[in-house]
Amino acid sequence: MFSLPNKATIIEVGPRDGLQNEGKLVSTENKLEFIEALQGAGIEEMELTSFVSPKWVPQMADANEIVSAVQKTGRQFVLTPNEKGITSALQAGAKAVAVFVGVSDSFNKKNINKTTAESMEALKPLILKLKQDGLFVRACISTAFYCPFEGAIKPEATIELCRQFVEWGVDELSVADTIGMASPQESYALFNDLVEAFPDVLMTAHFHDTRKMALANIFAALQAGVSRFDSSAGGLGGCPFAPGATGNVATEDVVNMLHRMGIETGIDIDRLCEAIAKIEPHVSSSIATGMYTLYKNRA
Repeated sequence: MFSLPNKATIIEVGPRDGLQNEGKLVSTENKLEFIEALQGAGIEEMELTSFVSPKWVPQMADANEIVSAVQKTGRQFVLTPNEKGITSALQAGAKAVAVFVGVSDSFNKKNINKTTAESMEALKPLILKLKQDGLFVRACISTAFYCPFEGAIKPEATIELCRQFVEWGVDELSVADTIGMASPQESYALFNDLVEAFPDVLMTAHFHDTRKMALANIFAALQAGVSRFDSSAGGLGGCPFAPGATGNVATEDVVNMLHRMGIETGIDIDRLCEAIAKIEPHVSSSIATGMYTLYKNRA
């Protein structure tokens, strides 16, 4: 067996990335119940919501209410696409923010109507100010492996984009296989280079399970030295601006795999499944991931 960490950190993205593309509007009360149950399962880092235009992402229209009401335990992120979003997030009481940009120009234009270079130019002064004010900043790197419009992304392009964020002082890089096309070999190669290039920055891997290779990609990233992983309870999610992207890798399946390998997460998988059971009636499709299916059958 390759050298693996004793512990790993799960960053739960279900309340934000998991629900953002959900067609059935989920009430603020149900979201808060979901978040509280996830925290009760032992999840200490979570994406709560995003401060984006409700015109484009109606599911996130209650961002202010979520941030104001949620129990502040552990590190709770909010996604902020621009200065307006950052201002709103800080006014609501957010202490950790996530910014995002796609390596692919085409994806970036579809997402926020800017090229990658234009996005970076706009983000730089915002990130510098956030760090000056002592906030935790997470940079989410979309289409790090493949783009739905441009195909394969050169690893050098992803590494260079990450380098700019590191130079501006971000605390964490969340590097995403946005449409779930990466192979374990590609996962290992890119994350090995990133960990080597940026040893002082928290490195997080974000995989979608479009082709059922997310767990294999996580295992490859573990071997490359990554011990932080984004995942979504119930496998909920999918990017509304990335055709073909299905759900995120399911938190319960990631936790099960890690625990079976002797890697601790601090998460109680039964209570995690209980949290999923709370949100399932409020989303448009039934949840049928491996560990959750076993849980329901047992229950």
